[in-house]
Amino acid sequence: MISFRAFESNLKQVKTRINTACVGVGRAVDSVQLLPVTKNHPLDAVLYAVRAGLTAVGENRVQEASQKHAQYPGEVRWELIGHLQSNKAKDAVAMFDRVQSVDSLKLLNRLNRCAAQAEKKLSILLQCNTGADPNKHGFRVGEMEAALEAAVAAESLQVDGLMTIAPLDDDLDVAKAAFEGLRDLRDRLSGEYKLPLTELSMGMTGDLEVAIAAGSTQIRVGTALYGKES
Repeated sequence: MISFRAFESNLKQVKTRINTACVGVGRAVDSVQLLPVTKNHPLDAVLYAVRAGLTAVGENRVQEASQKHAQYPGEVRWELIGHLQSNKAKDAVAMFDRVQSVDSLKLLNRLNRCAAQAEKKLSILLQCNTGADPNKHGFRVGEMEAALEAAVAAESLQVDGLMTIAPLDDDLDVAKAAFEGLRDLRDRLSGEYKLPLTELSMGMTGDLEVAIAAGSTQIRVGTALYGKES
């Protein structure tokens, strides 16, 4: 695990990248949230984020996040950004403040039932595979209307917006197309259903500038902050 001083230096560089990208496309620098991705790193990764004033962390797996949460039950939002199996939904509802990776109707309905049992209103994002990548999870674009209708009807879920992961490709135009596709989809669904859908979670270490230009409101960054995964 890197030192906190090294993390601070990395954080400064990432914030500079975000700010520069925002200014470059005429966006307010506070219109994009940085989500530090602490998955596959020890508890120190969470502690560093909190110490630096960040208010949320992103994790990929329920079990790993639960172990960290048990060690640090302090003030920080826990967001699930990795694929969630429906049989882990109950644990996810208990653990996370928001599940970004809602990628099927089965999972959506299971989360709603578990949240109702826990007497909790769970924030979610609908994950869409806008890059049509066979290696990525997410609803297909053509399935998103039905997914949104189901999410709105789910009394124990709060739909904050949409999420996508760009296809793994060195060509940033591929990521650009995926991100712009999610933005356009959000704009269309927001208009049709009269919902704000304010959150667009898209962009990571390698493509954050492209994501911000496309309208991202949250960048998920792990490697640029913490180095390679442990």
